[in-house]
Amino acid sequence: MTQQGVRWTADQVLALAPDDASRKAGSTLGAAGPWSEAGSSDEGTVWGLCEGSGSRPYRTVVDIADAARPAYECSCPSRKFPCKHALGLLLLWAGDDGAVGAVPPGQAPDWAEQWTAARRKRAAGKQSAGAAGATGSASGSADPQAARRRAERRAERVTAGATELEQRLADLLRGGLATAEQAGYGLWEETAARMVDAQAPGLAARARELGAIPSSGPGWPVRLLEECALLHLLGRGWLGRERLPEGLAATVRSRVGLPASADGPAVRDRWLVLAQYDTADAKLTTRRIWLYGTGSGRTALLLSYGAAGCAPELALPVGLALDAEVSAYPGVGQLRAALGERFAPPAPTRTRPPGMTTARAVARYGEALRDDPWLESVPVTLGEVVPVPDGESWQLADAVCDSALPLAPAARTRPGLWRLVAVSGGAPVTVFGECGHRGFTPLAAWPRDEGEHEGEMVTLC
Repeated sequence: MTQQGVRWTADQVLALAPDDASRKAGSTLGAAGPWSEAGSSDEGTVWGLCEGSGSRPYRTVVDIADAARPAYECSCPSRKFPCKHALGLLLLWAGDDGAVGAVPPGQAPDWAEQWTAARRKRAAGKQSAGAAGATGSASGSADPQAARRRAERRAERVTAGATELEQRLADLLRGGLATAEQAGYGLWEETAARMVDAQAPGLAARARELGAIPSSGPGWPVRLLEECALLHLLGRGWLGRERLPEGLAATVRSRVGLPASADGPAVRDRWLVLAQYDTADAKLTTRRIWLYGTGSGRTALLLSYGAAGCAPELALPVGLALDAEVSAYPGVGQLRAALGERFAPPAPTRTRPPGMTTARAVARYGEALRDDPWLESVPVTLGEVVPVPDGESWQLADAVCDSALPLAPAARTRPGLWRLVAVSGGAPVTVFGECGHRGFTPLAAWPRDEGEHEGEMVTLC
């Protein structure tokens, strides 16, 4: 057994995969057949030799001493991180069938020990350098006046961009929404570029999204008008930010795209990792990790980023709880937080978020919109719901009251839907997910089974 105290589940291992192809390939290598000399240490290292297409097997080693930031090394030529061999090795280890046995200290192969020792030495050096840098900053090496002047100049640019955006929206409505269909995507791409020049990436992203709405199906003018109204509201919020309450002003700054630090007080708790999934565009991969404080009852969102095609560095084992501190970002009702110090390895827990009715979930989203009108969804846990077909779609029918929530369009095409249906088997289940104006996206579920596996969480993303 490793330093983590428990072996991960297959779902927790596959959550580390950078893409679906790696997930499938890693699953194929999660059997003992291609592996030899596999083993693990109490210090948190797993290693093995995997047969490949060459004459020599690939040397694969994974450092899982810090489950929040596992590290990988493989002699294969893959540029993916982690590669399929690392995923397969972790799946083999997670199987707990004796294929990856623990070895006494000092009996790991030299190549695995050398890599692990060198990596941990580098990590210790970076930690020392970071502490020294923090001390230097605290001693006054930074120029607060220069930082204030830079912030003022950026605010001036954003104000100019928001003013120009207001004029463009007014011109669109004056000429009629049909002109947007005629102009095509170029109109919004050029508008977004202007907002990038104004250093307002939040405004740029929303302007760019408008380009996909014209001619997108029945009712597109209504959808375009709704999104233009939200963009107009954000622009007006920025221009009148001095008159807003501080919390709402912080939300506007965040939505516009100004950077902020997690300055809330550190909250220590045993945080259950509810879900982890990635979204990607042409430039960026964004990872969303939902946490639930088993003691505080708080829900927190961790965001991490990676370049296009690369998985973000932060990865947490879904379904386990970690004793750690998190600090909230500024803004009214803000759920985003930063992960701070971790005090113990992740461990299992039977605690789950309390469930609510589907009607209460919708009401909660409405209440959240009062503080953040641009909010796409809120995290909720539905108690006692049954997935049922609704024509060509699906919905979660409430077993307590006469109401239901439709699934979001994107959720209907994910494999997690069929896993949820299988877990339910027609009986009520508890489901965690995101509830928004497009519907509900299920991310995790707990079956109402009795016996040994009661309360075990099933990932749906």
